[in-house]
Amino acid sequence: MLETANTRLLIDAGLSKRETLRRLTALGTCPEQLDGILISHEHTDHCAGLVQLLGKWRAPVYSTQPTLIEVERILSNGKTPRLDRVEHIHAGQRFTIGDIEVSAFAIPHDAVDPLGFTFRANGTKVAIVTDLGYLPELVKQHLRGADLLILESNHDLEMLKVGPYPWHIKQRVMSRTGHLSNHTVSEYLADGESFDAQPRHLVLAHLSENNNNPDVARISAEEALRRRIGAAFAGQLHIASQRVPLGPFNL
Repeated sequence: MLETANTRLLIDAGLSKRETLRRLTALGTCPEQLDGILISHEHTDHCAGLVQLLGKWRAPVYSTQPTLIEVERILSNGKTPRLDRVEHIHAGQRFTIGDIEVSAFAIPHDAVDPLGFTFRANGTKVAIVTDLGYLPELVKQHLRGADLLILESNHDLEMLKVGPYPWHIKQRVMSRTGHLSNHTVSEYLADGESFDAQPRHLVLAHLSENNNNPDVARISAEEALRRRIGAAFAGQLHIASQRVPLGPFNL
């Protein structure tokens, strides 16, 4: 959930209506109205609760046309889901919802047309990018200047290799259209030319419950931030949980 004084956006809708409302209430915010729901890609952990949430918030849905076609197919259950208010967007597009300027950019993931997002309002920038196999230079450019950066740190490579997943799933996760490892994230954070160390809050998110551990992800990131050359990171590092809501962050 992203809020300004005048605009409220929900980024992805993977949780059920009940769980989404429970977590928002726990954070002290549960708005009566939304100005938009943005869907990054069609995998169920990012869209499964969309129809339920639209029953509460009759908000427009923003996503690419290929993604929305897949979302409707996945959520159909034999009947067409009620996605009445749809705004088709595309990678490279900049648009405004209320007083928030949104930039959408392509990310490398095994979905039909996946996006990352940045948001600007009142001189503040938020960047959200999860579900990507590596960090292309274009993505790194979009992340620069963020006051709040939410970045995937999905798996520990050794835990993944010896973990319970079938080999073909392990290959998918490790591929260039899979998910970011702790190692890849640490190399990004240590590189003074790639990561500008500007965020006041750096959130490592989308951690695998089978192939990662919050302490392992934190240690990896902290080690990288200590050895970086260039501007020192003076913000706060947070590790997002799959079970407990994180925030709020006042920027």
